[in-house]
Amino acid sequence: MRRNPPEPALIAAALLVGAVLIGLPLATILAQAWSSGLGIYAHLANDPLELAAARLTLLAAFCAVAFNTVFGLLAGWTLSRYRFWGKAMLASAVELPLSISPVISGLGILLLFGARAPLGAFLEAHGIKVAFATPGIVFATILIAFPFVAREFAAALDQRGIEQEETSLTLGATAWQTFLRVTIPSARWALIDGILLCAARSVGEFGAVAVVSGNIQGITETLPLRIDAQYNQYQVTDAFATASLLALFAAIVGLGRYLVRRHTEQVSAEE
Repeated sequence: MRRNPPEPALIAAALLVGAVLIGLPLATILAQAWSSGLGIYAHLANDPLELAAARLTLLAAFCAVAFNTVFGLLAGWTLSRYRFWGKAMLASAVELPLSISPVISGLGILLLFGARAPLGAFLEAHGIKVAFATPGIVFATILIAFPFVAREFAAALDQRGIEQEETSLTLGATAWQTFLRVTIPSARWALIDGILLCAARSVGEFGAVAVVSGNIQGITETLPLRIDAQYNQYQVTDAFATASLLALFAAIVGLGRYLVRRHTEQVSAEE
């Protein structure tokens, strides 16, 4: 009879894997970033290219989080609460960005909105440039971060059931009143978790943005692209310092998700 490994061994193995895959790369980034002192961050704060990349990254992430939060609420609610023709197709469309390479997603946007594409040529003729401009970067970021809010919200609704919503409808509330006052509050922690995931994915996106942006310094360069440019230009310390800022953001998101999950488990235990 095969015996299961003892729990301490599993914990030690998980910690070892985490240290190798996450801890060592992170320690390397911080060591390289701080090799010349913390003054490197003051240097980056006065670098116009760094500031332009940060502004564009935050703009793209904000737009992606705002759009995907609204879409995720509606899509998650629809997928969890209704049966309709094409439901499987909608569910597959939500999951699609997780199944294909971001580079392929960026190439698809470029083929659709590029200057040689019919739609792209039409938009440029009317003064709207998408590819190799800010709108293309925003669109690519939205696409890559598309699934996270919808997945988390739908999963939470499936877990909680429909009893509270049925009670609200029985008492005379409309479907929208029920959605706003019962459905969303009941799954608010899952919604926050999805928003955090969406924000982290948006800020760190490289592949799709690299394809559609043209990587024009000071104009269409995001922070991940800025790191690549700094490293290729032998500005190694600057590259690692910029990477450490993104790592700090990821750590904050991870801490936020941990607190959300912990609170959700406490609420579930009380119920």
